[in-house]
Amino acid sequence: MFVAMNRFRINKGHEAAFEEVWRTRDSHLGGVDGFKSFDLLKGDFDAESGTTLYATHTIWASREAFVDWTKSQHFRDAHRNAGDNRHMYAGHPHFEGFEAVLSE
Repeated sequence: MFVAMNRFRINKGHEAAFEEVWRTRDSHLGGVDGFKSFDLLKGDFDAESGTTLYATHTIWASREAFVDWTKSQHFRDAHRNAGDNRHMYAGHPHFEGFEAVLSE
């Protein structure tokens, strides 16, 4: 199993719009080999930076399945308009990938 996460810092006042972008997007994940699940997670508001932390959390059958998706047309289609909402973001997303070493 491979877990792929992206962390986003969203500027104050843009949280609802950010969530709506994710809620209404065409993810192109449903038919992708090795894809298991997706979650959009909301963290706390940080008053010092004026941002709210979000993370996307996807589970894949393997790292190879995830990497194959990132090289696919499905990936390009899903991210085609990503730059349209730059004003919402406080910086670039931060990617973290994890391979399962123990599952119960």
